[in-house]
Amino acid sequence: MYILELNHITKKFISVKALDRVKLNLKKGEIVAVCGENGAGKSTLMKIISGSDPFGGYEGQILMDGEEKRFHSTRDAEKSGIEMIYQEISLHLDLSVAENLFMGKLLRGRFGTINWKKMNADAKEALALVGLEQIEPTQKVKTLSTSQQQLLSIARAILKNPRVLVLDEPTSALTQSETEKLLGLLKGLREKGVSCLYISHKLKEVFEIADRITVLRDGKYISTYDTREATSEKLIEDMVGRKINVMYPKVCCATEEELLRVEDLCVPHPYMKDKNIVDHVSFTLHKGEVLGLAGLVGAGRSELMDALFKVTAEGVTGKVFLAGKPVTAETPKQMKAAGMGYITEDRKKNGYIGSASIMENTTLASLDQISNGKVLNARKERLLAQQYSDLLAIKAPGIDTHVVNLSGGNQQKVILAKWMMTNLRVLLLDEPTRGIDVGAKAEIYKLINNMAQKGIGILMASSEMPELIAMCDRFLVLSEGKIRAEFTKSEVSQEKIMAAATVVH
Repeated sequence: MYILELNHITKKFISVKALDRVKLNLKKGEIVAVCGENGAGKSTLMKIISGSDPFGGYEGQILMDGEEKRFHSTRDAEKSGIEMIYQEISLHLDLSVAENLFMGKLLRGRFGTINWKKMNADAKEALALVGLEQIEPTQKVKTLSTSQQQLLSIARAILKNPRVLVLDEPTSALTQSETEKLLGLLKGLREKGVSCLYISHKLKEVFEIADRITVLRDGKYISTYDTREATSEKLIEDMVGRKINVMYPKVCCATEEELLRVEDLCVPHPYMKDKNIVDHVSFTLHKGEVLGLAGLVGAGRSELMDALFKVTAEGVTGKVFLAGKPVTAETPKQMKAAGMGYITEDRKKNGYIGSASIMENTTLASLDQISNGKVLNARKERLLAQQYSDLLAIKAPGIDTHVVNLSGGNQQKVILAKWMMTNLRVLLLDEPTRGIDVGAKAEIYKLINNMAQKGIGILMASSEMPELIAMCDRFLVLSEGKIRAEFTKSEVSQEKIMAAATVVH
């Protein structure tokens, strides 16, 4: 008997079917991976299972141990032993780690007072389960990195002793070592009889962790495989409905012409006095080159990019040269005018305006091109936005569609279009394919390659080693804010990068 069984699940949003008679089942002590492109219906299905569908209402049947269930809230699902870990982290940032772990179930002592000593001790044990031994239970959650917050969310779910654990892209913000710890933890839970539904775009993880793999496409059930019988090629074909012949369309376009030079760059640590999070970093980027920036969380990759684009300016020292000329810009707007663009790791936070249209987001950095003084040329704006939407093959009903309604891959294309429309010479890419499905990834890689062919220099940070090694011409490895190693394309390997990133100095 299945512990969880879904039959003919159908979900409509007005006239659009997000799910169309989807089926899925899960045995006790089994991990089933759910794969598909963004927009395939994976997250919608998981929200129905976990009782967190904000709109409610679906057709079909959910069975737990053969008994029909209908979850109207997350509390209903929790009573049946279902816990969900969302891709979007939902923690109370101004509360402590322990308070977040025991939210709604604070441990009480005599006279109803909170037993802080017991709660902090239990929190310490829970943190150790997910590799966060270095975190204190009394720390405010806002002091944790994104990856630490994700691991904290996982610890909170495990504390509730679930029978079914639903994980939506749980490793999107984790490093390789943190991912390995999480996968090891899930394997341990499986041995204890806990069942898992595991959503991920990372097929390497899927093949390592899953017993079976179910594929959805366009809201429909497509296939289920025993992992031992599946291949990545067949899964991708099922997910996108076509064969992807070349995942990484890399062509070397690097020249000897220097485009960007950084000398002795230092960025002060935001929390630790007298310590630099970027510490005396120097490097060059050449015209048409894709320069890879590797390192673990906390190594200083994002902080380096923030400093280059002047997102962070206070206390930053060092020299930056563009095309041989010293950069005097002091703001992101001035850096954009100098020919630099920046796509951050968190596109929802500072990559686009969700309530604005594709057209408005695409032209956001180029208003000087489509205005005459203070008057916007609406016709020119529409023509340019449509041109870039067609060029990048953005999938949407039209350029008036709000960006928040697009898939992750198409949102990233809109952000790329925004910068391509400017006088771009250097592009900073921080985790450019995070949370993007395999089909969209291949398209993003092609766009990166096309930009390099046009002579644009690209500095690219990524936690996905195969992606970084395949797409970059040269590699810098950061550890504790310093460049610890540099590799050419012919020298590089995942083992060499990890050795340089993890060595104790």
